[in-house]
This record gives sequence, C-alpha cells and structure tokens, in this order.
Amino acid sequence: MKTFIMTALLVASGTLVSAAVADQTLDSDMSHAASFVKDSVITTKIKAKLAEKHLSTLTKIQVDTDSHGVVWLSGKAPTQDASDLAEMIAKSTEGVTSVHNKISVQE
Repeated sequence: MKTFIMTALLVASGTLVSAAVADQTLDSDMSHAASFVKDSVITTKIKAKLAEKHLSTLTKIQVDTDSHGVVWLSGKAPTQDASDLAEMIAKSTEGVTSVHNKISVQE
C-alpha cells in the first residue's frame, strides 16, 4: 500500500512539474505575441487619428512602433505644420513612450 501511494505521489508531482514547465514556455511565447499586438494597436491608433484630421497628406505618413512604445514617423508632408501635427498626434497617443519624426517636408 505504501508503495502504491509513493508511486501515485511521484506520478502526480511529475505531472505538476511538466505542467509548470509547459506553462512557463507558453508565457514566454505569449510575451512576444503581446508585444506584437501592443505595437500594432499603437500604430493603428495613430493612423486612425491621422485619418480623422481629413488631411490627405497625413494619410501618406508611415507609422512604425517597436515593442517599447517608440514610434517612428516617415514619409512626406506638404508643410512643417503638417509634420508637427503628425508628431503631436503620435505623442498624445496612449502607450507611446517617444516619437522619432523622420517626415520630410516637400518643397
């Protein structure tokens, strides 16, 4: 009887350990997925705000976001004011930590 109980405990503990290891593996994989989703959400929010302004020139601006909430703006704008507006919109978006404005102003 003691042998049966010990065997059952060993099997149960082995199952728990392998479940814990599998759970850690899933968590680490999910952190990458969560980062990707977070980046995509920030980028989408910024693009939507740019489109809300109904300035066709702002829709030509490319937006890229990294996993730390850093945003890169690129593309062309007709004026410095349009470039500054795009930067202001990006900075005011939730989740953004900093903005790199690489928008060139057309002459």
